[in-house]
Amino acid sequence: MAESAENYSPILTRIRGVEPTLTAAHRRIAETILAEPAAVAASTITELAERCSTSLTTITRFCRELGLTGYPELRLALAAEQGRTTANPRDSALIAFSPDDPASMVLRSLLASDMRAMEETAAQLDVAAVDRAVSALVRARFIDFFAVSGSAGVAMDLHLRLHAVGRPCALWPDVHSAVCSANARDHRDVALGISHSGTTAEVVEPLAIAKERGATTIAVTNFPRSPLAEVADIVLTTAAQDTPFRAGGVAARHTQMLVLDCLYIGVVQRTHETSNQLLTTATEAVAKHRLPQR
Repeated sequence: MAESAENYSPILTRIRGVEPTLTAAHRRIAETILAEPAAVAASTITELAERCSTSLTTITRFCRELGLTGYPELRLALAAEQGRTTANPRDSALIAFSPDDPASMVLRSLLASDMRAMEETAAQLDVAAVDRAVSALVRARFIDFFAVSGSAGVAMDLHLRLHAVGRPCALWPDVHSAVCSANARDHRDVALGISHSGTTAEVVEPLAIAKERGATTIAVTNFPRSPLAEVADIVLTTAAQDTPFRAGGVAARHTQMLVLDCLYIGVVQRTHETSNQLLTTATEAVAKHRLPQR
């Protein structure tokens, strides 16, 4: 699997990212930590083992699976994150809506949740991986985008903006078209797959084919051990959580856009002269389609 951002993320973000791939025993530990991080930070390893009905050895193995040296480092990381959420109360809980909540409360809750997700995404994002992805996009003969549903809307934005600055690319939300294009790739090309869960077959399949053909593959996903990440040369992770009324990756859109925006700006920076000229002429070309303001 490609190098991911696991070792760069805040501890709770890291645990959420790997939770779907954990064993049953390790998942019980993860669920306990995510439910009560402050209590675990104050617990001994023996107390946590008793709460999770597991052994001290299993707790230690869980810590090492997270890239930590052991339980003391886990407690320190949890305490540090607890200090951050205490300093920023809006970070302390997931949003949950009731049918009677006024629009003003919904707005404030959404803002707090999305800001938290954006900040956590920025904190754990592997900027070295971003740089490698930008380099690949700049030198690519052709760029394929593979995404469906809501992620396709996010991919469309990057597709249109890269197209506007002269990068040859195409978005394939239909899996039949996607696998056909993936089959045409080689070492000169780049394929970028976007999936919050990283388990969307219509995205994983064409990215895997593009990799087999020799293309550089990039994954944008919330889960660094997902099937999509496994077929990517470069993995860029987001840190969004599904919440009531925003399940299925809806909460991930802004974090995905943040990551893709980094890629776009990176490409424009490295092709500044050409990109600036194309953007200027494009602005002039569409100006006549704007209605005058009264």
